[in-house]
Amino acid sequence: MATLTYTDALSASLERAREDYAALVARGLSLDLTRGKPSGEQLDLSAELLRLPADRHTTRDGVDTRNYAGDRGLPELREIFAPLLQVPADQLLAAGNSSLALIHDCLVQALLDGVPGGTSRWLDEERIVFLCPVPGFDRHFALCERFGIEMVTVPMTEDGPDMDVVERLAAEDPAVKGIWCVPKYSNPDGVTYGEETVRRLARMRTAAPDFRIFWDDAYAVHHLTEEQVRVGDILDACAQYGNLDRALVFGSTSKITHAGAGIALFGSSPVNVEWKLAYSNGRSIGPDKINQLRHAQFLKSADGVLAHMARHRALLRPKFDVVRRVFEQELGGTGLAEWTNPKGGYFITLRVLDGCAKAVVRRCAEAGVMLTPAGAAHPYGDDPDDSVIRIAPTYADLDDLEAAIRAVTVCVRLIGYGKQLKK
Repeated sequence: MATLTYTDALSASLERAREDYAALVARGLSLDLTRGKPSGEQLDLSAELLRLPADRHTTRDGVDTRNYAGDRGLPELREIFAPLLQVPADQLLAAGNSSLALIHDCLVQALLDGVPGGTSRWLDEERIVFLCPVPGFDRHFALCERFGIEMVTVPMTEDGPDMDVVERLAAEDPAVKGIWCVPKYSNPDGVTYGEETVRRLARMRTAAPDFRIFWDDAYAVHHLTEEQVRVGDILDACAQYGNLDRALVFGSTSKITHAGAGIALFGSSPVNVEWKLAYSNGRSIGPDKINQLRHAQFLKSADGVLAHMARHRALLRPKFDVVRRVFEQELGGTGLAEWTNPKGGYFITLRVLDGCAKAVVRRCAEAGVMLTPAGAAHPYGDDPDDSVIRIAPTYADLDDLEAAIRAVTVCVRLIGYGKQLKK
């Protein structure tokens, strides 16, 4: 009997993958895992918001929320989120419904007016550079592209961005004005920054006196396990090392209550808060205080937020478990892929063989399963290894999710075994 060679085994595996793919296409699936959106069940958890504030329109201080006033947002709402975002309540603004909009506005304000501690407007600089830990959040990168901000990638580690690289780049080039940070359960890897990473970001020497950390704490309370992972207090660390104005903190309730109809939050040093208000007062007389009041009534306290997020976790954890189970069943031991096992957040990162991510995403689309474009987690949409695929398990129901993930594994096997045979 002839001995089965490695090439024979690969050929057999590829043939099975081809058969599975043909069967997959024949099913005519139409499934979408492109964005990390809350499911309808999650949105239903906040249905009571639609009945609030009922006939009560005044704050605890007697302010009529139907009228003008209150550019900082309701004190009772800011007190709820202050401990969750690690920002003193008097240094926290509640404004608008989108943290991305607040980030956008801060960039525009820096470009047009400069920032405290700077010597000029950013717009007058010859170059503006932002450090971009990768994989990262595509909408951060899109903002840089829109405003002509040059992006320089920094590798991510299990403790956050590679600080040796960050410190070197920030210290040697005055054009480096900022860094994007998603410090807890980062998008898409689920990494939480270590204490030393936070300290090094706060104390590092920067060639630009107006360097800013854009601290997008989007998943501050989005735990997937009983463990409530904590990240270091960036504002406190910056104050300790004499860089009080370095960090700008952003958060929102978009994945807590109703996406697009929630509350956005901005926190920083007192100087930066006044800088932000000076610009905001020129574009808006005040935030939607009725929406802020209903959120304060609904959430009640920081503990109320955590209890509400435990209900989210009960809906989300089974979905993340399905993804991990199917990946292990279909790809475990193949050498074709690795995947993350996050303790929170909204995504799982699937890493396939170099040069295969775009082909896998394309094959999935041809079979009716839409994924985030390969490269989206990198500046300019360019993943130099073509290996990272972001998986968003949250929106689909469990049956559709399992069907979609099994489809992904078929495409990973089809492309991966094909690549190995060509070596």
